[in-house]
Amino acid sequence: MKAHFPTYHELRAWTEKRMNCIRNGLENGLLSLQNDDMILVCGSYARGEASEQSDLDYFLISDENFNDKAKKEVLGALDDLKIRRPAEGGPFGSAADDEISTYTCDDILNPIGGEDDSNNRITRRILLLLEGDWLVNKEGLHTLRRKILERYIQDSMTDHQLALFLLNDVIRYWRTMAVDYEFKTSDPSGPKKAWAVRNVKLMFSRKLLYSSGLFSIALTADQTRDKKIKILEDLFDLPVVERMIEICGKRAMKPVLDSYDRFLDSISDCNKRQHLEKLKTEARKEDKKFRDLKNEGHLFTRELLKLFESRFDSTHPIRRAVLY
Repeated sequence: MKAHFPTYHELRAWTEKRMNCIRNGLENGLLSLQNDDMILVCGSYARGEASEQSDLDYFLISDENFNDKAKKEVLGALDDLKIRRPAEGGPFGSAADDEISTYTCDDILNPIGGEDDSNNRITRRILLLLEGDWLVNKEGLHTLRRKILERYIQDSMTDHQLALFLLNDVIRYWRTMAVDYEFKTSDPSGPKKAWAVRNVKLMFSRKLLYSSGLFSIALTADQTRDKKIKILEDLFDLPVVERMIEICGKRAMKPVLDSYDRFLDSISDCNKRQHLEKLKTEARKEDKKFRDLKNEGHLFTRELLKLFESRFDSTHPIRRAVLY
């Protein structure tokens, strides 16, 4: 009998149920939050592919700094719900057990580019755009996402142009992730991080997220400025897989999803994930489970490339924009 592993659609149903439970648990227990305050989430929960093994990458956003009472209420409510906190050292992690990552809207919106636009800043901004979801204040998330898009797609943009400012930052985010992986897993001076899980995430979920941004931005060609923003608002409001299906169609996405399901199985199954977490770098060429995943990852990349080439022909401006 063929072994069953969880598919994206099964994990999507589990995640949606869990997210609704968290939202309901927070709804009446946060008395100190202001009306404009937001609790947002990125990562596997936001992408609709979480499992029991997943951290919840949550963070708080307000126009003003949160008071300590509000922070304690949020932490207490999430701890009561048995929520795994954001991974330490990540863009949403906090160094202290009794702290939670908090940002103002200006922290997210400014700066874009320049020396002060750190790796963590660009990561938070692009993740919020491409995969952000809400725990508290859905409308606040939509408003903030639109403000970010309006920063990238300015009034001076002509109809025939792609949203190139945003495209360049999405590409920059992807390259930053790749360089950051090398630093955290290979550089002797960098922090020592489990490398195998990061490696397969980079090859699958991070790459699919990047591709979804690339494909979405391609649809902004030959559209008015307002239409460009509306297209991206609607697409970025969808989980990543649904976004790609919306752009490319369910049938065309099937080979990509078949490979992606095998990746999801490797990180949602407790035993398989622990195997990856304990794997030593010197075993990367001999370990069959890891090699099978890497081979699947190469197939996944080829299927994404075929999808890109079939969806956007050689005359499409996204081709020139990516190459030059």
